[in-house]
Amino acid sequence: MLNALGYSLDGLSAGWVNEAAFRQVTLLAIVGIPLSLFLPMPHWAHAVVIASHLASMIVELLNSAIEAAVDHTSLAKHDLAKRAKDLGSAAQLVCLVNLAAMWALALLAT
Repeated sequence: MLNALGYSLDGLSAGWVNEAAFRQVTLLAIVGIPLSLFLPMPHWAHAVVIASHLASMIVELLNSAIEAAVDHTSLAKHDLAKRAKDLGSAAQLVCLVNLAAMWALALLAT
């Protein structure tokens, strides 16, 4: 378990150091999560906003992992490599749209 924790911390560190998008969604969560807790919203609204922020961070880590694996395999242009990267990017877009929708829902519930 300690080895797994070490690998996980290495992954978080690599994401922070090497991936601007991960830093952006992390900073968004650092601002958004406390803000959601400060606002007078129902408990379920706090939960969905927090979960949506964490989901965006998770999806960005997975997207970055896909991009790193594809780039490691080959830097040559290939249709499947483009598809893999585009799908990871699309997943993050859907996650960010969900985050905005959950914020809207939570704010409407106040």
